[in-house]
Amino acid sequence: MLAGATALAGCGFTPAYGPTGGGAKLLGGVAPDAPQTRDDFALVRRLAERLNPATTPRYRLAYQVDTDVLGQAITPDGATTRYSLTGKVDYTLHDAGSDAVLLTGRVSSFTSWSASGTVVATSAAEEDAHRRLMRMLADQIVTRLLAQAGTLPQ
Repeated sequence: MLAGATALAGCGFTPAYGPTGGGAKLLGGVAPDAPQTRDDFALVRRLAERLNPATTPRYRLAYQVDTDVLGQAITPDGATTRYSLTGKVDYTLHDAGSDAVLLTGRVSSFTSWSASGTVVATSAAEEDAHRRLMRMLADQIVTRLLAQAGTLPQ
């Protein structure tokens, strides 16, 4: 265990929320742009869960959500019984005061849902797939922001 800790210390590893990590700057300090769609709302809600709501925003997070639905399982009579939902988010972290671009990136993921039940069940499954996808994408954004937080200005 001691050898592992020594190896991590030697490679420059710094815990994101440690005394010299940059993660603390992000907690309560990132204000995402106002959501416009249901997917945007789900993404912003998850970002707030992970980074805490912005009390004194140091940073503004601009984002663009893009999703696509593809039929995956099609029966011999042409009915689609399973759908795939792919999504990506292009994001830009800005300084709240100067609006200077500090970080940019893109995250992507996918999920799916079954369409073999009733219309109501299929609709509920699709909505759930969208929520799950936005949660995954928000988690990826937070992970990337935390990984680069040490480069952000005080």
